[in-house]
Amino acid sequence: MADPAAGPTAVAGDAAGADGRVRPGDGEGTTTARGLLGPVLLALTWLAWFGVAQWSVPRFRVQIVLVLTAGTLLLGVWLWRRTVLRLPRWFGPAVIAGSVAVTLAVPLFSYLPDGAERAALAVLAAGALGCAVLLALPRPMAGTAALLAGAVHAVLAAVVVRADPAPRIDVWVILQQGADVTARLGNIYTAQWSDSPGVQDHFTYLPWMAVLTAPGRWVAGDVRWMLAVWTLVLLAGLWALAGGRGGDPVRGATLVALVVLAPGTLTQVDQAWTEPVLAALLVWWAVLVRRGHAWWAVVPLALACASKQHLALLAPLLLVWPAFGWRRTLVTGAAAGVLVSPWLVADPAAFVDDTVTTLLTFHPIRFANTWYLYFLDRHGVELPFVVTGLAMLLAVGAAVWAVRRRRPDVGEVLRWMALVLAVVNLVNKQAFYNQFWLVAVLVAASLAADAVSPRSPRAAAAAPASVG
Repeated sequence: MADPAAGPTAVAGDAAGADGRVRPGDGEGTTTARGLLGPVLLALTWLAWFGVAQWSVPRFRVQIVLVLTAGTLLLGVWLWRRTVLRLPRWFGPAVIAGSVAVTLAVPLFSYLPDGAERAALAVLAAGALGCAVLLALPRPMAGTAALLAGAVHAVLAAVVVRADPAPRIDVWVILQQGADVTARLGNIYTAQWSDSPGVQDHFTYLPWMAVLTAPGRWVAGDVRWMLAVWTLVLLAGLWALAGGRGGDPVRGATLVALVVLAPGTLTQVDQAWTEPVLAALLVWWAVLVRRGHAWWAVVPLALACASKQHLALLAPLLLVWPAFGWRRTLVTGAAAGVLVSPWLVADPAAFVDDTVTTLLTFHPIRFANTWYLYFLDRHGVELPFVVTGLAMLLAVGAAVWAVRRRRPDVGEVLRWMALVLAVVNLVNKQAFYNQFWLVAVLVAASLAADAVSPRSPRAAAAAPASVG
């Protein structure tokens, strides 16, 4: 009998039907990594990806770009081979321990006073030790480990917000003051931000980012409290995507702990970066699709698309993926349009200027670790949009071709999403820790979905026969 903690297996010759399930003997095959190579590569890539991402704040280094590019290429190879990874029992404790080692060894940027930073690192280290021990037990206490990871993040957020009540970053300023503008039903796209160290007269997100983070300011005085809540929603989604206690709880708890303990998390919390909102919404979209509630999945996806612009690049994948399809994708776009329409109607010129024009014309930031910055920093060449645009188009096109041809399950679709966003980041003017964090979280979500992959013999046998 197969060990449920070891993850899914794959059946050669399976292919997905119109509902996203994989039918036995219905198309091209999928391989399963049963040996050490796949998990070892995944562990090393995860640690290297986050290690250089932590180091990247706030500096540009060619080595960072190379490591991130290598990680993206490995993700592409993984997708090309269609491998479903089995995570051995050592994987979680080993990568958790490695994450803390990287966090402590690599230069870490934060605005916290020294004592508070040491306290935050102690919280992460103690939480890592607890999660690693719980997952390494002969009978892993997966549920307890997942709850501990969530508690660690809550405590970390409390330490950070209390110790650094006003981080010197424009993201925090515009979200804080944007919440105040929203509370009095003002227009965030015509507001001016006071004491901002960067952007002072634009709200560069789509409007629902303000709405979804504002309760932290309204209730507790700081939007970062709401970002912590969204992170907990994300963690619950990873647990649910792995099937909870009815699926693969060890894998679910492992991925929850890895996201909480990823190197650079302290900086992410301190800087008020907004990607936890997007990650939570995308993961719950995947949970609802996986559970057969694809129409309900429109809700979180529409909220995500009404919060940040670049998620529009993922729409072509969903248009051709039978488990979601063109009808739901169009409804999602229409719903996102309705959600942003009050701000668009209030001042169309200000809305377009803040959310489109400003981003296209914004100057490159010298510590963005991208190929765009490499050519600018090392060779004095600004890559024309035709070059960067072509790279993005090729990534989206490859993903659309593969998804349309393969009809994969939700785990593979999440990996294609991650690949598209990784390529977009690498050729962009601006891409920082938070954007690369989102890529890694989507990969983690894909592994959670693989825990109850319909490629497993049990699920394939239970799948209804395809029609037509």
